[in-house]
Amino acid sequence: MGRSILAFFIWAVYKAWTSTWRKVAIESSEMKALMRDNKPIIFAMWHGNELAMISYSTIYKCAAMTSQSKDGDLMDFVLRMLGFKTSRGSSTRGGISALKGIIRNSRAGYIPVFPVDGPKGPIYQPKPGVFEMSKIMNAHIIPSGIAHSGAIHFKKSWNKTFLPLPFSRVVLYWGAPIPPVNKNQDPRDPQLAKILKESLDACGQRARQFRS
Repeated sequence: MGRSILAFFIWAVYKAWTSTWRKVAIESSEMKALMRDNKPIIFAMWHGNELAMISYSTIYKCAAMTSQSKDGDLMDFVLRMLGFKTSRGSSTRGGISALKGIIRNSRAGYIPVFPVDGPKGPIYQPKPGVFEMSKIMNAHIIPSGIAHSGAIHFKKSWNKTFLPLPFSRVVLYWGAPIPPVNKNQDPRDPQLAKILKESLDACGQRARQFRS
């Protein structure tokens, strides 16, 4: 009961906090075409952007994996209250079940959101998971970048998490879609990680150009 109350409190505070943001989402024409045609896509982001990115569930129908830990229980509750579809599991526990859930949610019209350098880093280094998912789903990967006019930075966190301040302008910039990983490609190919990292970094730079 205590954890349920805490989860509800976190949701209520986050909802009130983010309702003051002046949010902007900038989409490429290629992304708009994929969404219009209901093609499978995956949203890719750096892990530290999640506190800002989550708020865009008011614009996009999103799906996410949440861990089976006690902290995962809190996150799962909050995400569901914010409109996400979730499946439980991680790279160390329940991963297959979580992946099946993500695929089901994608087929139901929800877009998987993937923190590509999670869950524990190293920071800004994409892991193979997003490419494995792209290969299974035949899904384009759409990189993203977040910028803000002011934020609280949690400098001791491994992923450099930040939370934009109330009434901040928050910009989400979507880059050009990366084609699905094909059956002949190895998801562990360093070249795939290099391409995605460069795209994510470029999206962050572009987002910062629109934040004022």
